[in-house]
Amino acid sequence: MPYWGLFLGIFFLLIVLVIRKKEKLRRFSFALYVLAALSFAFQYPAYITVWGSFETKRLIVPLLQIIMFGMGTTMGLKDFKGVIEMPKGILIGLICQFTVMPLVGVGLAYSFALPSEIAAGIILIGSCPGGLASNVMAYLARANIALSISLTTVATLISPFLTPFLMQFLSGTLVPINTADMMISILKMVILPVVLGLFFNQLFKRQITFLLPILPKVSMAAILLIIVIITANGRDALLSVGILLILAAVIHNLAGYFIGYWSCKLLRLPEADCRTIAFEVGMQNGGLASGIAVEMGRISTLGLASVIFGPWMNISGSTLALWWKEKTDQSKS
Repeated sequence: MPYWGLFLGIFFLLIVLVIRKKEKLRRFSFALYVLAALSFAFQYPAYITVWGSFETKRLIVPLLQIIMFGMGTTMGLKDFKGVIEMPKGILIGLICQFTVMPLVGVGLAYSFALPSEIAAGIILIGSCPGGLASNVMAYLARANIALSISLTTVATLISPFLTPFLMQFLSGTLVPINTADMMISILKMVILPVVLGLFFNQLFKRQITFLLPILPKVSMAAILLIIVIITANGRDALLSVGILLILAAVIHNLAGYFIGYWSCKLLRLPEADCRTIAFEVGMQNGGLASGIAVEMGRISTLGLASVIFGPWMNISGSTLALWWKEKTDQSKS
């Protein structure tokens, strides 16, 4: 059927209209928007990859910078105070995040015998810090929001050093890695806009109050556009390894939740902290992985894992968060 992508996209949008009326299901709206956009991008990539003589993949880095700037505007000095107040949770979270996910990624990359650059993309996802979505899920799950924000902040700030090192060490045989170039790219894509957003928030906090409700929506729109562009560029590769890549992404993500949560349980952290670190370990910054893939000139292969990981991460994270929320509410009643 020549118009399946259009019909499927409309179908997902209609589901959004239905579930937005139900509070418990409303959190799945963004994932459905992603699926709707992916349906169109998968069938009509020519309309997305190039606009006239402009290659849309050049938009990915600026879009990521907008997302990170938005993250910076939501941050304040209180977020860094959390590092001092919760050192044990921060340390455990960072160790899990930058060991569990990269190593699980390596295991999956070699187990599924994927093409080298696509396999390296799985390791890249695992080597990136957590994203903003983990903070939202921590809020929904009645977890430790202060710990979540502090952990995301610290992981993001040290990612220019750890992510290139991990990629060189774990995937250097799969794809050429220039550690210095990757470090500079992450500084440009993440640290610079976050710092600018932080200063913007501190200097103009009262003047930009009206922007605060808008920025999350702008960030979500930017994430959606990044996923669509990568899907269109990597459509042919996805057709050949799609099922395996989906399976790898699901296992990767669930392993992060499981190991993150139970590691904290074994170390006797409070339940709220265990939930928080589960989200921080299991949910990675797919946008950063996409930006790195663009900077390396391998968006159609290295960037594919983030296309699968992003939508699935939102679906699984929302489901787990709502389950934990209901569990907490029932225990209080």
